[in-house]
Amino acid sequence: MKSSSPSSLPSSTDLQSAVRVLRAGGVIAYATEGVWGLGCDPFSERAVRRVLDLKQRNEAKGLIMIAATVGQVESWLAGLDAVQRNAVLATWPGPYTWIVPVTDAPSWLSGEHRSLAIRVSAHAGVQQLCNAWDGPLVSTSANRSGQPALMSAAAVQAEFGDELDFILPGALGGDARPSEIRDAVSGVVLRAR
Repeated sequence: MKSSSPSSLPSSTDLQSAVRVLRAGGVIAYATEGVWGLGCDPFSERAVRRVLDLKQRNEAKGLIMIAATVGQVESWLAGLDAVQRNAVLATWPGPYTWIVPVTDAPSWLSGEHRSLAIRVSAHAGVQQLCNAWDGPLVSTSANRSGQPALMSAAAVQAEFGDELDFILPGALGGDARPSEIRDAVSGVVLRAR
């Protein structure tokens, strides 16, 4: 597993390395708004299953997708009406994850649900990563299920070591709490900030 020296934002060289790893079906760790995350190509079943195995997470729960722009997740918003869509877009980019109805998401992403969790991030490092990758990524906290979220690259390295393919240098965004999760159809808050 490769890593580089810490910095507030990833260098272009590190971003290129992360994208190479992602394209090869690898799993990376990266800084997000409040915790370190694990990410991979959401359309690679093998890569997503590696993330689930690393986390010891049940596939039935589903995973969060993270993106830099609405355009990167546009196809997944098709099941929303105009009012629902406007409510979602009013919070992005930002620390708001929305559960949106989907019919075409692979089961390894949606789990047992007919919906998908999506966030368009305001975190500069996440935006750089998703833009370099040119699309959304799986984004789940870098920890084993039931354990506290990891707050530094060093903690990620200590927990996962060579089980990861790359740790993208970066800094957390300073959010003390995870993103709020809301159901886009009902408006119900499932996890408050």
